[in-house]
Formats: sequence, C-alpha cells, structure tokens
Amino acid sequence: MIRFDIIKYIRDWWRQKNKDQNQDDTIVKDILSPFPKQILAALGPLLLTIVVGMTFGYSAVLLPQLQSANSSNTTNSIRINREEASWVASLAVLPMALGTLIGGAFIQKYGRKMTHQIMCLPYFAGWMVIYFAFNLEMILVGRFLTGLCSGILTPATGVYIGETSAPKYRGVLLGGVALSVSAGLLLTHLLGTFLTWQITALITSILPLLSLFSMIFTPESPSWLAQKGFTTRATESFKWLRGNSDEATNELEEMLAKHKDTENSIEETGLKDMLKREFLKPMGILVMFFITSQWTGVNAVNFYSVALMKQTIEGVNEYLATFVIDCIRLVSSVISCILLRKIGRRPLILAGGLGTILSLFTLSGYIYFTRSLHNQTSFSPLSIIPMVSLIVYIFFVTAGFVSLPWNLLGELLPLKYRSTGSGIASCIAYLSVFSVVKTMPDMFAMFGSDGTFLLYGIMGLVGTIFIYFCLPETKGKTLNEIEEYFKGTVK
Repeated sequence: MIRFDIIKYIRDWWRQKNKDQNQDDTIVKDILSPFPKQILAALGPLLLTIVVGMTFGYSAVLLPQLQSANSSNTTNSIRINREEASWVASLAVLPMALGTLIGGAFIQKYGRKMTHQIMCLPYFAGWMVIYFAFNLEMILVGRFLTGLCSGILTPATGVYIGETSAPKYRGVLLGGVALSVSAGLLLTHLLGTFLTWQITALITSILPLLSLFSMIFTPESPSWLAQKGFTTRATESFKWLRGNSDEATNELEEMLAKHKDTENSIEETGLKDMLKREFLKPMGILVMFFITSQWTGVNAVNFYSVALMKQTIEGVNEYLATFVIDCIRLVSSVISCILLRKIGRRPLILAGGLGTILSLFTLSGYIYFTRSLHNQTSFSPLSIIPMVSLIVYIFFVTAGFVSLPWNLLGELLPLKYRSTGSGIASCIAYLSVFSVVKTMPDMFAMFGSDGTFLLYGIMGLVGTIFIYFCLPETKGKTLNEIEEYFKGTVK
C-alpha cells in the first residue's frame, strides 16, 4: 500500500506539473505572440516610410549629377541651374502638404490600412516616371507624384501604428517611423554614390510593391472599425493584434463601449468642434512642435547634404561625410526607439532639443569667427569642429527633436478628430519643410551659413522651451487615457 501511495503521489505530481507547465506555456504564448503580429502590422507602412525617406534624400543624389551633367553622356544629359535645382529639391515637399489633407480624408473614409494599400501603385508609378525621365519636366512630374504619395501616407502611418500597437510597445513601433526615414536617407545616398540617379529611382520603386504584399496578411485598425460600427471585425482585429490577456480585454471593452452609441458615425470636425479643449490643446502642441522642429533645418540638411558639406567643411570628401552623417542618423534612430520605451517622450525631446541647440550655436560661432578673422590657417587644429558639430546636431535632432512630433501624431489627437487633425498637423509640418528647403539656398547667400545655423538654433531653443511647459508624458498610457487627459477629466 505504501508503495502504491508513493507511485500515485508521483503520478499526481507529474500530471499537476504538466498542467502547470501547459498553463505557463499558454500565458507565455499570450504575452509573446501579439508583439510579432504588431511588428508585422507595422511592417508594410514602415516600408513605405523608407520610401518617404528616400524621397527626402533623393535630391542630394539627383542634383549633383544633374548640375555636373555632360551633354555627351546619354545617362546624364539633363542640365539645370540653381533656381531649377531648388525646385527639384522642394517640389517633392509642396505636394506633401496637399497630400496630408487628402490622407486625412482617406484614412477616415477608407481606413488606415486601405489608404496605405491604395497609395502603393501611384508611389511605384512616380518613381518609374523619374527612372524613364529624359527632360526636366518629367523629373518634376515624378517628384510631384512621389511627394504627393508621401504626404497622403504621412498621417496614415502614425495613426495606424498607434492604433494597432499596445501601450508598452507603441513608443518603440512609432519610433520605427523615424528609423525608417533615416534608413531611407542612408539607402538613397548610398545607392546614389555608386549608381546613377535613374537606377536609384528604379530600385526605390520596388519597395511600394513589397509593402503592398506584406499588408495582405494584416488587419485594419480596430479603432477605425469600431468607429464605423463594425464591432465584430473590430473585435477580431483587436484580438489578432493584441491577444486575449486581461489587460487587452479590458482595453477592448473600453474601446467598444466608447463607440457603442456612435455606430456608423461620420467624423465631424467643423469650426465648433475644433474649438473644443480635447482637440485644440493637442493640436496646438503638435503645430507648434512641428514648426519649431522643422525650422531647426534638418530637412534642409537632408536635401542639400552634399552641397552643404562643400560649403561648410573644407577639404572633406562630401560624399563620405554625408555617408557618415547618414549612419549617425540611423544609429540615433535605433537609440531613440530603445529610449522611447525606457525614459518616455518628454526627456528624449528635451535632451534632443538641448543637443540640437548647442551644436547649431557651436557650428554658427565657429564659421563666424573663422570668416571674421580672415585667417583659416590659424584655425586648422580646430577644423574638425564643423564636422563634429554636424554629427552631434544630426544625432540629437534625429533622436528626439524632429522625429518625436511624428510619433505624437499617433498618440495625442482624440479618435473623433484623429483623421482630420493628423492631416492638418502633417500639412503644416510639410509646409514648414517646404519653406525651409526652398529658402535655404537664399538664406545661405543672404546671411551666410553662420547666420542661417544661428537662426535654426534659435528656433530649436523656442521649441524646447515650449515643449518643457506644454507637453505631457504619454509613455505607458492607452490612447483613451491620453484623450481623457486633454478633456481635463484626469490629471
């Protein structure tokens, strides 16, 4: 009997152990499986964001080749002057502003995911127009079309990733937006160093097709589906993305309850709605942040990087320097993704702002004194300062000051106004980009590089002070909690 009891005890212990192990495996599976699915959902939009980065960086590849074109070279037979070059650089940005407004309407009517899918083929077509271009007009048409597609996708990407990711992963995945832009800039500059502008455009055109394929396997935003009254589809989408944990279930119930009485509603964002606190406050933060961050000049550096190296740093291989800065930008974006989950948004923005300000003031001061004394040789031991300043500037402006507004675009705005609000904020951002890119050559001619960098630094200072006093921390908060904060119902 004693022997039988021992065997029975061992058998019962083993069964209970296996049962507990199965339960543990289920818990681990529930915890781990949603994150890869959220990454998969973000993959398609982020591939398109890489193309957005390549759209920004392409002029740095295109302009030097066109401006040094030799009519006897059939692959480089298009010649342009300085004014035409400024239009080639900035024409991709101007339709971005228009595109963001269209994008805001698209993501409300057709959905966040569907907007991405709709734009893949026009994006592909725009790059193919550039590839086959045999005159300046075709290049401008291609730049306009790729810029328009970039603008339409801008509000869609941040909103879709923000609505499909869990609060603890949202910062990392939204940080992937800046990382993708940096990767696009690096990729286009790397390709352009060794290949013609035509082949670079051809390679770029492949990415929208890859994005279209990847989005076949992912669902639409559950928040958009719930807003439109598709409760069953919203539930299925949410559970596919987030799993069945208690935390996810509670958030799903909260989201569905919020839209229970507003099924099939259409977003109303008239003047009266825009004057409400829950829209006006986050919108004001985004608009001010976008204007001041863009006027730190980062996209002017992106568009004119090769020419900027020639003017700012003497005796350096401008293509090598541009490549180094692209690598710094990419590393900075990776670090930003990590820190977004560790320390939150506010500390990263403030640190980025401080680094941006100091590096721009240092660069401006160095250029001013070397020119004022008319003795470059006496400063030869310090000639590394401009390069170091530019590297520090790119690192900090990428890590926290320019990339974070795009992350906040998917977090701050309430769901009811998210589509229209994100379109308006993105439009203002791209108008700011256009104004900076278009005016940079004239500002360099009028104020010199030292005066231009000083102005950019002052704008960075204004933006940093504004963020310190006005932006709340959103790390770890659900979108509903952020919305309630701006309504004033929670502190």
